[in-house]
Amino acid sequence: MRIAVTGARGFVGGAVCRAAAGAGWTVHPLTRADWDLCSGVWPGAPAVDAVVHAAAAVSDWGAPGPVWEANLTGTRNVAASFPGARLVHISTASVYDPFRPTVLAREAAAPVRRYLTPYAASKAAAERALRDRPDTVVLRPHAVYGPGDRTLLPRVLSAVRDRSLWLPGDGTALQSLTHIDNLTTAALLACDRATAPGTYNIADAGTVAIGDALGELLAARGVRVRLRTVPAPVASAAATAAERAWRLAGRPEPPRLTRYAVSHLAVERTLALDAARNGLGFHPEPTSFRGARHW
Repeated sequence: MRIAVTGARGFVGGAVCRAAAGAGWTVHPLTRADWDLCSGVWPGAPAVDAVVHAAAAVSDWGAPGPVWEANLTGTRNVAASFPGARLVHISTASVYDPFRPTVLAREAAAPVRRYLTPYAASKAAAERALRDRPDTVVLRPHAVYGPGDRTLLPRVLSAVRDRSLWLPGDGTALQSLTHIDNLTTAALLACDRATAPGTYNIADAGTVAIGDALGELLAARGVRVRLRTVPAPVASAAATAAERAWRLAGRPEPPRLTRYAVSHLAVERTLALDAARNGLGFHPEPTSFRGARHW
């Protein structure tokens, strides 16, 4: 199997490269040094059987223009540059409706019309742009974590103050999390043309309560904290006020609490995995923070 992987220096792209190489595949790791996805179609694209498109702008704060360019324009250019290859597009469960709980959501429930961030809106638009492309697989993970994580774990650690971690809601909201090993397994399965094209939720087997999961993660890191909660309406109002103040001040960094964070922590965000099990032969491992001390 010959594959190309965009975003090869990123958390997901790098993990896919390592997993594919470990399987004995020929891997073309693509970074900005090789090709700027937003610059246009790549006339020198290598001949491959599949391309895993993992490059993306993942920020939920800041100017929307670069996010849209990376996530929508970049995706269109990848699709056009590899017309004969199977395209495995790494999307996100953020394309589900942020204004209501996601309860064992099935793939047809997204995209929707309204989003809280350019990231979610642009990823939804990228999915729409790929709808008519043949031989395409869209994967929707949620809260990807594990060795090499540069987003989720740093945010959790930075939120700890005076050995306390404040959570919007009561900490019992169920979540589908996605270990990087489960995502790479799904990506490699999706590269095989014997599996069915389509859109698939990708997550760990089973669900976890957000408070329990964060407590276990921090304990595995050797960080002792007390989980404290704040009612979701209070947290949402505080996040709205903070975002307004940050934008008026033109601050480049996000506030400590955002509406996007509240929407993902205070209510259920769980995914149905039947389609991936049937279409890809995906059999995920359960959520695990084993080895988190060394992530």
